[in-house]
Parts: sequence; structure tokens; C-alpha cells
Amino acid sequence: MNLHLTDKWESELSALLYNHKDAFASDKEPLGAIIGHEIDIILDIEIPYPPLLRRPAYPASPKSREDLEIHIKELLDLGVIRKVGHNE
Repeated sequence: MNLHLTDKWESELSALLYNHKDAFASDKEPLGAIIGHEIDIILDIEIPYPPLLRRPAYPASPKSREDLEIHIKELLDLGVIRKVGHNE
């Protein structure tokens, strides 16, 4: 909690967060675990792609790359993202 909150505000904030705990991810209910709700994302970018999308990927530091790979694995494990082929 914020050190600048009064005891009253801290108590009210805790109660508010507790009352709406279903809105937050947890170990038991991870991000993206909404049952019965799907969103289709349609990409409307036509070939040839805009110059910004045609740029090659820039290299990342080994530490940044490792952190990114860990985050991607977590998202894959949660089912938030999935690996797709080059023609999808």
C-alpha cells in the first residue's frame, strides 16, 4: 500500500479491492481465464506491409531476451497466446 494513505483510506481501499477480487488475476485464476468469452482479432493490414512492419527485428541483450522468453512461455502456458505458423 501507499505510505501516504491514511488508515481510513487504506482500509477502504483494501475493502474495495477485496470486494472486486474477481477482476484481478491470481494463481488460481490466471490472466485470460474468462470462461465462455472469446475475442477474434482480425488483422486488416494488407501486403505489402507498411515500412514500419517491414523493419528487421533489433537485437536484444541476453538478459532482456531471457526475460522476454520467460514471459512468452508464461503467456503460452496460460493460453493467452499460441504459436502460429507463418501462413496463419
